[in-house]
Amino acid sequence: MPLKVGDKAPLFTLYSDERKEVNLSDYQGRRLVVLFFPLAFTGTCTEELCTMRDALADYNELEADIVAISVDSVFTLERFRAAEGLNFPLLSDFNKEVSRQYGALYDTFVLGMEGVSKRAAFVLDGEGIVRYAEVLASAGDQPDYSALRATLASLS
Repeated sequence: MPLKVGDKAPLFTLYSDERKEVNLSDYQGRRLVVLFFPLAFTGTCTEELCTMRDALADYNELEADIVAISVDSVFTLERFRAAEGLNFPLLSDFNKEVSRQYGALYDTFVLGMEGVSKRAAFVLDGEGIVRYAEVLASAGDQPDYSALRATLASLS
């Protein structure tokens, strides 16, 4: 079941594209946008993450950090981040535990692939409480970027 507004976000520790451990607790006291995306190097995922890349200054003005999570390996994420010039951490949920905890995991995706992250967006406040939650039914859809920013603005 997906997380909903008011829930406490499950803690996690994942490896980043830089092969460093990243913990949710690293963002304690900061607003955080947590994105889940199906697969690196695919059209809609590239579009989504490049949209966030290009708007990073806007999110920083709202005192928010961004992380993006997929089931890709850290090696794939490293290449993806470099290829697209992404300016926020990409985290590998290779074992699918975090995607499952956040309710953002497909049982079956395209081409018979199992255990792929759904496209989802969450806004967490400085205490780790979910203030916005969107888990998309279609991987071809984009998150509601204006709703993400409006939620962050409301936390000021």
